[in-house]
Amino acid sequence: MAWGARKSTRVSFERAIDAQMMGIDGTWRRDCKLIDVSVSGARLIVSGSIEGLNLKEFFLILTPNGPAFRRCELIRLSGNEIGVSFLKKSEARKPTRGSASASTAVK
Repeated sequence: MAWGARKSTRVSFERAIDAQMMGIDGTWRRDCKLIDVSVSGARLIVSGSIEGLNLKEFFLILTPNGPAFRRCELIRLSGNEIGVSFLKKSEARKPTRGSASASTAVK
């Protein structure tokens, strides 16, 4: 699919916005720049290597302390530029049996 073949109208930024990508399990992070965004996804430029990272599903962190984020999946890759789709809660993979969740954490 070409970069221009999108389902939703995108907002492009004159100057890319700093963000971070983080693995679902929290084991990796990469700085990135948000080039454009829509209701359903975004286009990012990733800083550093993405080789060996699980990009099937990850978080896009939009603020330095993390309260604004989106759960994403990789749609396309071209060098250090990636296209992502935002996942809804119903589309996110279910945690595997035996994994701890926030609701079972000790308070």
